[in-house]
Amino acid sequence: MRFSRFLSVALAALALGVTSQASANTQLRLCVFDIIGTSGDIYNLMQDYRTAALGQGVDFRMRAFTDENIAYEELTGGQCDVAAITGIRGRQLNSYTGSLDSIGAVPNYDALRMVAQVLASENPRITPNLRNGPYEVIGIAPMGAAYLFVKDQSINNVNALAGKSIAVMEYDVAQGRMASRVGMSPVMSDITNFSGRFNNHSVDICFAPMAAYGALELYRGMGEDGGIVDYTLGQLTIQLIARHDKLPEDFAVWSRKYMFEEIYDRAQSVVDNAYKDVRDDRWIRISEEDTLSYDEMMRDARIDLTQQGVYNADMMSLLRNIRCRLDASRGECSESRE
Repeated sequence: MRFSRFLSVALAALALGVTSQASANTQLRLCVFDIIGTSGDIYNLMQDYRTAALGQGVDFRMRAFTDENIAYEELTGGQCDVAAITGIRGRQLNSYTGSLDSIGAVPNYDALRMVAQVLASENPRITPNLRNGPYEVIGIAPMGAAYLFVKDQSINNVNALAGKSIAVMEYDVAQGRMASRVGMSPVMSDITNFSGRFNNHSVDICFAPMAAYGALELYRGMGEDGGIVDYTLGQLTIQLIARHDKLPEDFAVWSRKYMFEEIYDRAQSVVDNAYKDVRDDRWIRISEEDTLSYDEMMRDARIDLTQQGVYNADMMSLLRNIRCRLDASRGECSESRE
């Protein structure tokens, strides 16, 4: 009888301790953009992030959004304390990390990983750039390189792009200006309708990561004659953007480190798996000469967009340094235009 009473008291104390710990946690709202919703890869990765954050005293209430614009507005309106949105969409809140997704600036996944490592390093020259006004970037993960998906494989060089229509994100000035620069007709779209416009042939071309081939059924828009231009136009990222006054002290530092060390490679594996769905004959290969020409064209466009204030000059300089560290033979490495 005495033992039974002791056990009851012990269990009650344990329960009280668990309840007290839960109430001691800072409760925050985490809004996650995932075009697939709660069954999507991004949402699942953020669930693991939520579990790890409990150990840091933060208890996230998660919500999934299939419309990125709503997730963005919930963050800026104060209904979300942290949001997982694309770097392109987040550029309006932080031009430094938002410029990571700039056209042609990150040519491959090795370069992207190096950038992410630098941003998570808490370098005193870098970290201040991660905060802008009330917002702070507290983690970055890859969403995949973006390519041109076309409905006709004869669209295989810059000259062939002229006169073609392309779906571009209405909130990304760079996409529209770049399209116009090469003679394409930009059709203002958003994340909810760009794939539909391509699939029902309202536009000739769209710009998307490889995951969209299966998830958004872009193969329908490509039909039997279409393809994917084998040139990396940019690297898309998912970025955790927080209202920094809501975060406990040192949580942002922990978050950036955790996202790079525990989430980044898993997100990259998801990106890599998406390529397995694409037949080799779907790729439109381009010559080395054309590749060098595109590199130069993209660089000129980035310089113009940076001068216009669309891209962040400090990020452009960092990305150039990383490109040249990985490949010192690049023509731009003997100059300092970016």
